[in-house]
Amino acid sequence: MENVLPSAVLEICVLVGAPRDKVKEVCQASQKNNVKNFPSFEPEVLSVFVPPFINKQEFQATTINSNAFNNTKRRSFRKKKEKSKIESARALNGTQKVPETEDISVPKDVDLNGLPQLCFPGGFFITRESKADHIHFLVFTDVFGNRTYGVVAQYYHPVQDGHISSNGQVHWEPQQTSKAAAYFAPYAICVISRYPYFNALRDCLSCLLVQLKPYKDLDVDGCIKEFAAKLSLIPSPPPGPLHLIFNMKPLQVIFPSQEDPDSPIIDLDLHLPFLCFKPEQVLQIITCILTEHKIVFFSSDWALLTLVSECFMLYLHPIQWQHTFVPILSRQMLDFVMAPTSFLMGCHLDYFEEVSKEADDLILINIDNGDIAQSKSFEDEAEIPDIPLQAAEIFITRVEGLQLHYDLELCHRGSCTDLGELQLRRRSWQQKLNSEVQQITLQLIVNIFREVKDHLNYEHRVFNSEEFMKTRALGDQPFYRKVLETYMFHSFLKARLNRRMDAFARLELSTQSEEDRLSSMLDSPRRPTMEKMVSKRFNPEYMISKRMGMSLPNLQEITPKDYPARNASLRRINTNFAARLVSKSVSTFKIPEIHFPLVGQCVHSYYIDFVNHLSRAINILSPENSALLARYFYLRGLIGLMQGKLLNALSDFQNLYKTDVRIFPADLVRKVVETLPLSDRSQADQKPELKRLISQVLDKQREITKVDDHVKNFELPKTHMQLDDFVKRIQESGIVRDIDTIHRLFDALTVGHQKQIDPETFKDFYNYWKETESEAQDVNLPPAVIARLDKNECVYKLSASVKTNKGVGKIAMTQKRLFLLIEGGRSGYEEIATFRDIEEVKSTTVAFLLLRIPTLKIKAVSKKEVFEANLKSECDLWHLMVKEMWAGKKMADDHKDPQYIQQALTNVLLMDAVVGALQSSKIIYAASKLSYFDKMKNEVPMMVPKTTAETLKHKINPSAGETFPQSVEFLLYTPGQLDAAEKHGEAHPKLWCALDEGKVAVFDASTWSKQHCFKVGSSKLKCMVMAEQSQVWIGSQDSVIYIINTYSMSCNKQLNDHRSEVTDIIVQTRDSVSSEAYSCSVDGTVIAWNVSTLKVNHRFQLPCETLTSIRFHNNRLWCCIGSCILAVTTNGIVRQKVKMEESPRDPPLSLLCFQLFPERDQVWASCSGSPDLYIWNMIDPSTPAQKISLQDCAEIICMMKVKNQMWVGGRGLSQGKIKGKIFVVDAEKKTVEKELVGHIDTVKALCSAEDRYVLSGSGKEEGKIAIWKVE
Repeated sequence: MENVLPSAVLEICVLVGAPRDKVKEVCQASQKNNVKNFPSFEPEVLSVFVPPFINKQEFQATTINSNAFNNTKRRSFRKKKEKSKIESARALNGTQKVPETEDISVPKDVDLNGLPQLCFPGGFFITRESKADHIHFLVFTDVFGNRTYGVVAQYYHPVQDGHISSNGQVHWEPQQTSKAAAYFAPYAICVISRYPYFNALRDCLSCLLVQLKPYKDLDVDGCIKEFAAKLSLIPSPPPGPLHLIFNMKPLQVIFPSQEDPDSPIIDLDLHLPFLCFKPEQVLQIITCILTEHKIVFFSSDWALLTLVSECFMLYLHPIQWQHTFVPILSRQMLDFVMAPTSFLMGCHLDYFEEVSKEADDLILINIDNGDIAQSKSFEDEAEIPDIPLQAAEIFITRVEGLQLHYDLELCHRGSCTDLGELQLRRRSWQQKLNSEVQQITLQLIVNIFREVKDHLNYEHRVFNSEEFMKTRALGDQPFYRKVLETYMFHSFLKARLNRRMDAFARLELSTQSEEDRLSSMLDSPRRPTMEKMVSKRFNPEYMISKRMGMSLPNLQEITPKDYPARNASLRRINTNFAARLVSKSVSTFKIPEIHFPLVGQCVHSYYIDFVNHLSRAINILSPENSALLARYFYLRGLIGLMQGKLLNALSDFQNLYKTDVRIFPADLVRKVVETLPLSDRSQADQKPELKRLISQVLDKQREITKVDDHVKNFELPKTHMQLDDFVKRIQESGIVRDIDTIHRLFDALTVGHQKQIDPETFKDFYNYWKETESEAQDVNLPPAVIARLDKNECVYKLSASVKTNKGVGKIAMTQKRLFLLIEGGRSGYEEIATFRDIEEVKSTTVAFLLLRIPTLKIKAVSKKEVFEANLKSECDLWHLMVKEMWAGKKMADDHKDPQYIQQALTNVLLMDAVVGALQSSKIIYAASKLSYFDKMKNEVPMMVPKTTAETLKHKINPSAGETFPQSVEFLLYTPGQLDAAEKHGEAHPKLWCALDEGKVAVFDASTWSKQHCFKVGSSKLKCMVMAEQSQVWIGSQDSVIYIINTYSMSCNKQLNDHRSEVTDIIVQTRDSVSSEAYSCSVDGTVIAWNVSTLKVNHRFQLPCETLTSIRFHNNRLWCCIGSCILAVTTNGIVRQKVKMEESPRDPPLSLLCFQLFPERDQVWASCSGSPDLYIWNMIDPSTPAQKISLQDCAEIICMMKVKNQMWVGGRGLSQGKIKGKIFVVDAEKKTVEKELVGHIDTVKALCSAEDRYVLSGSGKEEGKIAIWKVE
């Protein structure tokens, strides 16, 4: 168990000062020579206190694990000096004296040699007057970037003489005479911890200093040892809503937890920098950090140096400083500022001039007066770039709204007479303010880097920095140019490409606009919508774009009025911060008293009290408060390990799966399992839960998963590309992801050449595409034109100025229509046709003098007159594009699938780029290779059957944005009032879609827009059910049931009791309230769960090889076990058996799926590889089954009861091809009412939406969801 437990609050405690004999010598010399000022000399480590503080024998005597505190060799010591009688008298019980050469086991990243000068960074001086106690803070960083924190308390003690009387007692006298005043020697107590408990450890040391006042200078070791021992027994709380309180007398000290596992511990006043600097200066400092300058803070207060530096580190979260971080430099360490790499350091203000002269290129920040300066540079002084304008404005506005002064909070309150109450008030105010500061700084980081994701390719881990920079406003570019080159930004990119759901990702997602959400769903090319154009018109920062209207008619001139000197980046930031979030409620747990003297029995008693307190808290807490329960289980498990009760500890950690799996200490549990004694291991094997836990931990240890952590910046290729390399390059570029589309593009670009693409062709194509995309951002239509278009329409293509039968102008194409921007005297808008309204498109020529001018003719259904445009050289391209959009729109309408029009748009823009990039006589033929929908319409007319067209309402694509479509494994509809962000009266229903490899997509069922996407495990998901309003349970092939919190859309709980693939979950409701859930696994295990407590009510094993699904009716479970369906009691006793009639000539059929029809007392089932439905009577299942044969059906995969119908999904023959089919069977007449063909691939999943709609999901060939109307 050595080195198993996580660190306690205290890692090591050190007493620093000067040896007594040395101090005495200096004092006597100064007294003799009448010297007023004492020379400075080097302080030394006097004593070191390292846990454990009781020896091995004491632990064993009280059945406590002898290695409970990691390393039994650690001890306290006092430095050995001259062997005098006085020294012998000074040795304290339990404080071992060791030779100076002895190896003391202290944390490897704590340098005892360098510590004294950091404890006295301003120097060590004996004084004639006592000085006030002083506290400052240290941060140590090891070579791996791990930080350790120190809190130092300096105090002064009068110098005293001691002598030994005849009875061996030590007598002390002040070192003074009637002629001379007393001398005071400084001492420092440094507490070092793995955790940044700045305020908590300051409070602890403040209490210790009070206790030290009556002690003589050589008697303090015992008191400090007792203090250190207390801190070494206090565990750090796990992440979440539980803080620990410890009575240090006279103060109640609070040890706060992290808000969540990815958040830092915050135990300092985050508003301190706003008291020292203006908001604009805070932004300047943040810029210096983000651009990785060499930064030095200065202050006359050592404590402020660390606290202010730490605040700025926390402001950047989750971005992390990657370089040297030394917030306090002593006088002897000033040469550190000569380091050639980036750093953040802190110095006393007295050294300002020296540092600024000696080192170059430093950012010098004076905390005391709020000044920011730069030291001399080899080049002209470079200006610190400004943070992006809009992000800065929002930050400043919100900071100015903060209440930063606690005195103003107290004005309306009466005076507090209780110290504890006074502490609580101040802490509550600070916690609320810290939360507000965190939200403001996090919003700043999100506003700065929100659009980075638009230029990432996740499959190939590529960031297109060049294109990202093009979308930045001119005034913001110096900032981004520097930031993009930093290590910090590189690490930030890694986290984005790993799809880490940290604070940045959560806020970015919650503040995402509906337009961005829809854009990510449809995966459409980036173009500004009409709504965005309107917003541009009223934003002066957009008015200085140089390319504005460059390809448009001569519109009215817009004269820029007074506006800021620099323009903001292109997307308007949503200033309505989604969550002026109220601080999350936090509970506290009071740690029991630690009694002394420090012997094994006292520590044993402390652990027992701790466990009893936690057990009482667990017993009185309701199961609904699972987050708090998890923290109690975690702490009890930790104390169990300290006691040596390993199996009890593992049981508590096992409970974290059902309460909050995020804080499950996987590494700790693995180490415990590896060191389990044989006796404990054999006991664990007798308990199914522990046996399962141990098996899981060991299995995960064997799974070596290498995380791909590289990030590539997009670069144009330098060598010729075959098809596979071309696909990768195009995906990296962000132009298009779909493999089939890229294959067609490859064919287009290689027309007339061998099947490879040279770098120049790729470069020309890429540049043309990006230029077109960039120019589209500057399109600025007249208000009269914008008013005629829908707010979500975008202009994707503009022709040159051409002559038409409606006047001279430019033809514009949106995703919905063609219109003419008329030039000249009657400039304005003339609609040509919507794509839905087009009847015919022709490319022809008209005679003009001796020339034949290529002309495009478009006939609309609603217009008598044919539109004609003399497009000249553009005619053939426009002919191809209009026909493709027309065919795409028809496909979208016929199949109720808006993605077809987005795909057609992509095809059209690719045609345009191919024509623009290639210099060939065959460019139109090349572009025609991309006419996917037009060819499909002409070559293989895709007639949608009338019944299908009438019943189909809409189609959505849960795999939008992925490289390949993904199979829809399961669908679940949940009614409204699930989303905590929505008002209960307006809450929207949700559609949950299980995809491949553990992915889940969640749609708002009122708009069919994707709201969330997350992953649970990496195996196929088999079933989903809404267990109660706040929980959705998902059964997986990996034998785990994942529980999703429907408010936070996160998976914090797991049920691990099954041993094999979970195949089905059902919920039993009583009085409309979920009371019990049943889950089954393929090995025949059925488990009954209490939905509230997640405890197993009971379980049973069915006598079968395969259990595929279960249903509940009339207090019985109906279980499909392959060869038959068993009706069993909730305890597993078989009552009925539904079996296929066996034929000696035919092989036995295996049941694939089944449904109950309780209103008709029927069981409906299908068999593997069969097109037949079988219907039995539930009352008397021995009667032969009725059989319904479904025509043109190959196999039935799923079925769903809706009203008086059974909807049956599978695959079958349609128009000569095997496709996904749905049969709607009338339960009374036993006839097929409808045959629906809405999927290319097999229908794998069905679910009902309140019996008004049925939703169907298809296999990986298509991977789409269809919404059907129920009649």
